[in-house]
This record gives sequence, C-alpha cells and structure tokens, in this order.
Amino acid sequence: MRLRWLTMVLVYGLLAGCSEPGTDAGFAGLGGTAGTDDGFEQPGPGTELVFPRDFGPHPAHRIEWWYLTANLETDAGEPLGLQWTQFRQAIEPRDYASPSPEPSGWPLKAAWMAHAAVSYRGQHWFGERLARGDLGQAGATAEPFQVWLDHWQLTTGESSDQWQLKVSHGQPATEDYWAFDLELTVRGAPVAHGVDGFSAKSASGEGSMYFSLVDIEVTGQVRLGRETLSVSGKAWFDREWSSQFLKAGQQGWDWFALHLDSGDKLMAFQLREQQDHFRSGTWIPAGGEPIALAPGQLQLEPGAGAGPVPTRWRLTVPDHDLDLTLSAPPGNYTNDGLYPYWESPVTVTGSHEGVGYMELTGYSEQ
Repeated sequence: MRLRWLTMVLVYGLLAGCSEPGTDAGFAGLGGTAGTDDGFEQPGPGTELVFPRDFGPHPAHRIEWWYLTANLETDAGEPLGLQWTQFRQAIEPRDYASPSPEPSGWPLKAAWMAHAAVSYRGQHWFGERLARGDLGQAGATAEPFQVWLDHWQLTTGESSDQWQLKVSHGQPATEDYWAFDLELTVRGAPVAHGVDGFSAKSASGEGSMYFSLVDIEVTGQVRLGRETLSVSGKAWFDREWSSQFLKAGQQGWDWFALHLDSGDKLMAFQLREQQDHFRSGTWIPAGGEPIALAPGQLQLEPGAGAGPVPTRWRLTVPDHDLDLTLSAPPGNYTNDGLYPYWESPVTVTGSHEGVGYMELTGYSEQ
C-alpha cells in the first residue's frame, strides 16, 4: 500500500503536459478522479491472481508498482536500509493480448517513474527518474521477470528465484554518487493480501490487487560517495495494481512491513480519514499460512511526543499476542521527490523483536 496513487497523478501531469491536482485538497482531491467508465478494469473480490503473469505489467489497469525494501547490515554489523520502487501510470487502457505499438514520435500510453533510496548512519540518499512509455526507456515483463527504467534494473538470473537489482545515481567518482548492486534469492510462495489478493482500502470497498514476497535473502555492495560497503540481510517485495485512486476524505497512509526475529512476518497499514481510519494487514506465521487481519483486529497509534511526521508507533494485534513498538532511527528519511513522503527502516521491540520498513504519507510537513 503506498504513496503511489498521488505520485502517479503527478507523473501523468508532468509527462502528459496536464495541470497538477490542487495541492490544497491533498489526498481528498483525488477521490473524484477515478471513474469507472473510462475503460480501465476495476479489481474487486473474485479477481484472481495468476503467476507468473502478475509479476509483469497490467495494461488494462490504470496504476501499479513494483516495490522492494531491504534491512541490511554491513560487514561491520552496522544497519543499512534500502528501497527501490517503480511505478506505471496508464494513460489509456490496453488489453493483455494487444501487441505494443511500434515506437513513433512521442506516443504516451503510459508514464513510468522509479524511486531509490539508501539510509545509513542517520543519512538518507534519494533518487527519482521519470520516463514516457512505449519507447523502450522503461517497462516490465513477466517472463523473464524484469523491470527497468534506463539503467535502474531489476532482472532475473538463471532461475526465477535469483534476481539482481542495480541502481546508480549521480556521477561516478564524486562525493554525491551512490549506487547498489544486489543479488536477491527469493524463498517461498507469494503471499496474497486481503481476500485472495484483493486488498480493500476503505469500508466502502475500493481497493487493489496486492501480493508480496516476504522472504528474500540479499547480498551485494552499496556505494556511497567513494566508500564501498559489502552488505547482507533480508528484503520484502510488493506487487500492487488498481484503477482506483484514494477515496475522498482519505488524507494519507501509514504502512509497515516487519521481519520478526521469531521468523514471523507482518504487514499492516492504515488510511487516515478525519473521523476514522481504515486498517488492514496480514499476519504471516513462520511455517504457517498467511492470515488476513480485519480492520478491527489491529491498532496503530503514533507515539507520545511525535513530531509532525510520527516516527515511533505502537502496533497491537491482540488475537496474535502482538504488542510492538516501531521506531525509526534518528535522522530525516524523507524521499524528497515530486511528492515528498517518509520511507525509513524501523526496529521492532516489545512482545517481539525484529526489523522492518515504514512508509508515511500525507503529513503537513511533507
């Protein structure tokens, strides 16, 4: 669940030459923009996940993203966080069976954007890239699975469970340059969120198709300026797509993906409204089947004394004996792109210990 809804509207406006939505309306201003009569397919209960197809693009849907976060350690045992995301915004729907047209001039069937970030020792490096669709500059395929925007690339190795992620930003051999080159080993089957992959985003039923790979081993190197760090750890990968924007009145969201030391995993989010918040999640016990969490089964509360962007949270799920405190490390982890948002690693304490990632959007200081 993410910032993607508003971000992709901004990308569409930038690349298509359209005006941006009014910033004073915030997320609520998006509620009326997603119609059901524009030819895009609308996901809903009963929509089926199909693999490996759903790792690739969904041209019949308006918006989608590929998203990876990693909690890593250097050889010296220091924590390092990492994020990579690629977004697609369709300008007009296209059937799965329809061949892509030959590039000519500047056709605009889809707009693409990629984000990447590294968090280390209280510092945060962020990059953003944009591309128009149907020119080969950016895209995705299911078989073989690959996602790219220029030289930022997620590709599959000799087997479908071996991935490589390469990102670089800035000019090599300068202090501002940063990059990562990672080998990813995927373990376990995709986890479908919500009802068989349909994840509701409001009480009235708007939502998206959403699945994750929650057990990914990572090794590789991260370059920060002139320093190269060998890293290893674990990653979480999300796939999500829809044709609906946020419901009117929803101001932003808080999203968490957690790796607990017990081997259990947890995804939880809330969409904030003026009166009530819509919450949902998935409990993934080690060695067991994923369990969807209904809105009333979990609570999310920002910690006392939190600043404009709350970086400390209490997350409770009484049915599974979870009472967790989630804390971002000191520092500013704002991804300062077209639409700023917070993306940071977290440590987990309380009834369980662990690590994870947190995304926060729609706060006034962003």
